[in-house]
Parts: sequence; structure tokens; C-alpha cells
Amino acid sequence: MADTHMTDTTAVRFDRFGEITELALQTVEQSPLAPHQVRVRIAVAGLNPVDWQIVESETLAKVFGITAPSGYGNDFAGVIAETGSEVVRWRVGDRVFGGARGAAVATSVVLDEKHRSLHRTPDGISDLTAGVIDIAGRTASAVADALAVREGELVLVGAAGGGVGSILTQLLVRSGARVIGTGSAASAEYITSLGAQPIEYGAQLEDALRASADGPIAAAADLHGVQTALTALALGVPAARIVTIESEEPPSGVIAVNGSDATPDALPRLLELVAADELTVPIESVYTLRDFRQAIERQRSRHVRGKVAIDTSVA
Repeated sequence: MADTHMTDTTAVRFDRFGEITELALQTVEQSPLAPHQVRVRIAVAGLNPVDWQIVESETLAKVFGITAPSGYGNDFAGVIAETGSEVVRWRVGDRVFGGARGAAVATSVVLDEKHRSLHRTPDGISDLTAGVIDIAGRTASAVADALAVREGELVLVGAAGGGVGSILTQLLVRSGARVIGTGSAASAEYITSLGAQPIEYGAQLEDALRASADGPIAAAADLHGVQTALTALALGVPAARIVTIESEEPPSGVIAVNGSDATPDALPRLLELVAADELTVPIESVYTLRDFRQAIERQRSRHVRGKVAIDTSVA
């Protein structure tokens, strides 16, 4: 069954690895669906650091099974617009969200009906929220599980105001932990709004923590590089209670996790909290598909408070 209003797909794509200047909007002709495929009309695509890192690194791209030419992005939310002849799980009109690696920043995407990252969007959850949560939500959940904080523990979170950090900080505070979150001076108010004590990152971080931390730091999460992890080690935090997500060579004994380590129910649990007003998925800015370059540059600046999204319904 099909949506007769569907047209050719407009997608952000690149033909070869290199700089993000390789990215361009391209029109892709829609092909007929296989029996067990669905076509999703995308409403919102969320951006993540790994998206542009894939464009810049063919080695990283291979880890995710991506070869050039390719589309761009992962996180999305939208609606089932067409189903293959033997699809039983979905109907046209069903709201969905999830991840489509190398394909999400587009007006539509084709997936297998049993694609592991295709989920039903719960009632009460907007496309804007669902469209940015796949990678950040799974990663934050995996980090929180690895930290296994106990009520009252003091936890250090590096890059607390970013996409993963914004969610993780709230999860840790909700579990009863006391959180110190690193960020720029300009992000201090935002980090405070998440329930954490802000502290400025940089060479002075260790000294600042020694002077201001209210008790010993029990655990730490480094969400960008290894500075926070190294600082935590210097402050006596056991390596087994330090988690990193982006370092290719984390310090010895430190736990490295990513979104693939999240439990299968991680995203549904997070969205239940959102629906109950117990968790916010902060979205800093929303761009049109035409302005995808500005969106990527903003996300790439590493100074985003929360998430950056692209409204793919607006050309």
C-alpha cells in the first residue's frame, strides 16, 4: 500500500570520503519496495558527531559498513508512507523513529520492516524528540548502566551539556547522584538547569575540582576525548568506575562503551520518562533541509547545548 503523494527522495549525500564540503543535496529516484520493506517519510533527522566523523574517515565508515557514495546521518522520526506486499508489522500512517546509518538526513528512507532500529513512536512523543534520541539516548543509557552509581555518590561528567551529556546528567541526577558537569563558561547556566554543578573544562580542571568538589568523586564519564578520564584518575577514581565513549585508546582499565551497549529497552524507557515529564531531551536548534550545512557546522562546533535537528519536511 502506498502514499501516492510520495515523490523522489531529496537526501544529503557524499560521493567520496574527505571533508564535509563533499556533502550535497541530491535527488534520488525512488525504486519499488521489496516485499518486506517499508518506506518512511522522514519528518525530523537528528545530528551526531559520528555522522561527520564517518565522512572524514573511511576507516571509521567501514566499522559501520558504509561505503561511498552514501547518504548522511542516522537519527530520524517520521511516518510509514508505503509498505511492501508482505509487510505485516507496519501500516501506512504508523509513526516511527529510530536509526538509519548513512541515510537519515533525507525526505524518505527504505528499511526492512524488521530493521533493528525501527521503533513505534509512543503517543505523546513529538517527532522532534523522537527524531534526535537514537544515538544520544542509547549512549547515555549505556554509560549510566556502566557507571552504576549509587544514591549520594559524586559523579564527574565531561561535556555534560552536549547531546549525550544532557540526557546522561539527568539520568544520574534522577538516580540520586550528585553530578559535577564540565563545560564552557557560557554553558554553566545550562548545566545547572540539568541538575548538575557546572565546572569549566581545560587545563585547570584538576585543581578546580580539588578546590570545589564536595567530597571524593566516586565515578566519572568522559563524553569527549580523555581529559575528564585522566583527571578522574589523578583524583583517585578507580579506572573501573570511569567510562569513555569517543576515545580510540582510553586510559588503561577505563571502560569504553557506545550506543550498541545499551539494553534493547533503553529507548522505550527513556521515552516513557519523557512522556511522564521526568526527562527532557533538549534541542538547541532546528534547521531546514536546505540549510543542512549550517546545521552540521553547528553540531560540529562541539558547543551545542543538547541536540541539533533538521526538519526534512521543509525544503
